[in-house]
Amino acid sequence: MTSLHDLSALDLLAAYRSRALSPVEVTKAVLAHVENWEPFLHASYALDPHEAMVQAKASEARWRSGEPLTVGGVTLDGVPSMLKENIATQGVPMPLGTAATELVPAAEDAPPAARMREVGAVFMGKTTMPDYGMLSSGLSSFHPLTRNPWDLSKNPGGSSAGAAAAAAAGYGPLHVGTDIGGSVRLPAAWCGIFTLKPSLGRIPIKPPYAGRVAGPMTRTVADSALLMSVLSRPDWRDSMSLPWQDIAWSQLEREVKGLQGVRIGLMMDAGWGMAVEPETAAAVQRAAQQFEQAGAVVEPIKGVSSREMMDGLDKFWRMRSWLDITALPPARQNQVLPYIREWVSTGSYLTAAEVFKGYSQMAAMRDAAIAACQPFDFVLSPVSPVPAYAAELASPLNDPQRPFEHIAFTVPFNMSEQPAASINCGYTAKGLPIGLQIIGRRFDDLGVLQLARAFEQMRGAQHAWPKPPAE
Repeated sequence: MTSLHDLSALDLLAAYRSRALSPVEVTKAVLAHVENWEPFLHASYALDPHEAMVQAKASEARWRSGEPLTVGGVTLDGVPSMLKENIATQGVPMPLGTAATELVPAAEDAPPAARMREVGAVFMGKTTMPDYGMLSSGLSSFHPLTRNPWDLSKNPGGSSAGAAAAAAAGYGPLHVGTDIGGSVRLPAAWCGIFTLKPSLGRIPIKPPYAGRVAGPMTRTVADSALLMSVLSRPDWRDSMSLPWQDIAWSQLEREVKGLQGVRIGLMMDAGWGMAVEPETAAAVQRAAQQFEQAGAVVEPIKGVSSREMMDGLDKFWRMRSWLDITALPPARQNQVLPYIREWVSTGSYLTAAEVFKGYSQMAAMRDAAIAACQPFDFVLSPVSPVPAYAAELASPLNDPQRPFEHIAFTVPFNMSEQPAASINCGYTAKGLPIGLQIIGRRFDDLGVLQLARAFEQMRGAQHAWPKPPAE
């Protein structure tokens, strides 16, 4: 029999409707499972079992009266959920992963939290992230080191580190992360879960800025689609959000022709950054072959960005972060991770011309990515060139002067605003997950979900989800 913590959100909602399960018993079971895992994973922040049970009891009462909280025909009432700690929930401080932050309770829910609360999601707490979300790592000066449930000596990735680890470990079915260069896709790939980085503006978020999105992080494509139907609802506070569309998120099966004639580009060389290691390359190429066998037309595609583009972005981000950190009192500056401090230190001598040219590379990367993808319906690539690395490191190379060598496949599609998903496509010989990236045209978020669902059905049996060491 499937354990309650392993049930999908859709399964839980069906069981609530039939009264086969109640939100109270499910929330109790998930919290007990979290208690078994958390001493090893350290994936949570502000875990609040008491408040979760208060919300679960209120949900149980609504289901008993036949009145679950519903918006637009969709409910999450009673489903255990967690949000990355940089997504504000009223009354909970946001450390942003760093000990340098002064802890002040959030005044209001950010848009993703507000949308989920409106439909009755049970908030168990928040999930961890590294300092300012600037690492693809579970390393933080505020949170204990977050680890990968598939191998506790490995990194879960980041910056949505806790969300990916928690989803893989069974901390409830619904998690939400944020992404500006790969921060939902990289940890999803290294933890073997599914995620969608949506088109910029598809999910309202606060604060909005270039490249930044929130995205669902779940074990299944269908649960992410369910979350999209909630998270994509409008919120005026995001000045960069797209006009709301009534998208049929639950329609994940492709039309009668299926994959026949679908044009897919296969990008195995990003154009810069770390080389793709052999096991990752083989898993992604096998996935491409499965699409071909299903009728798709797969053609190779060159990398969509360049070293010059990324060096420009690096300089712009260094200056932006240097200004933020140097605005802090000296004592608080010293609490930021040394790796981050060393990375931003070059901001002190960058010229205005260098920063402006760096900023302009965001547009150059955007244009190049869109042009390269234009001949295709979708593009496939590795998410990361390497599998999960040592838990204690800040990045695969652990070099603050080369911090972005592993994001060459992900960052272009933040700049181009295209939807991009990560779905597990295999395992290394040591059992570590390998992520396949599926990229769609701008605004075709549903198409990416549908292609991911098609692959989910044809990829074959998956390894059992990891269990706590004590079990």
